[in-house]
Amino acid sequence: MLTLYHAPLSRSSRIIRLIEELGVRDRIEIQIVPILRNDGSLSPGEAHNPHPEGKVPLLVHDSVEIWESNAIILYLTDLFPQAAMGPVAGDPMRGRYLSWLAWYGNVVEPVLVFGAAELSHPYLDRTFRGRTEMIARLAGALQDAPFLMGEAFTAADLLLVSPFIWFPEAAPDHPAIRAWIDRCEARPSAVKAAAFDVELLSRSEVA
Repeated sequence: MLTLYHAPLSRSSRIIRLIEELGVRDRIEIQIVPILRNDGSLSPGEAHNPHPEGKVPLLVHDSVEIWESNAIILYLTDLFPQAAMGPVAGDPMRGRYLSWLAWYGNVVEPVLVFGAAELSHPYLDRTFRGRTEMIARLAGALQDAPFLMGEAFTAADLLLVSPFIWFPEAAPDHPAIRAWIDRCEARPSAVKAAAFDVELLSRSEVA
């Protein structure tokens, strides 16, 4: 039994998109749970959220909890390797894939959050680097390839592109990165995941 705890238009939306890419929508139960938004309001949802911090996403597989987006993405791409959304153990590109997933949580999200909060300190800059270094790393990877892992779209792209979809104003103004964002968003999974969330929100308004 696989259960995903999800809130519409949140970090768990990228897991909904991954489920679409994996083609396993019928194999994962999706529970809609409320979460606290940045403005202090609660998102719609009636199910109990078992995440100890009240966050999403949370994946539960046979009573085992998996939390944090990059961990869930790795878990699902390993669990459903037939979709080829991530190199499996033994693949020579596995290390690069793991590095992109970890880099998102360890660098990209902190840099973007600190920037949005207008926080700056030498400790932060030395630990996480900054927006300039983040853009340079992405642009370097995309200069001669359409996607982060090369020619094929993978879950690494799905994760790394997600903040620039939520906050287009945060998207780097670099031609290679802009073209990559457009390629990622042209995939059917992007449309399906967005429509899924819109339907959930419309249902909550009617209720």
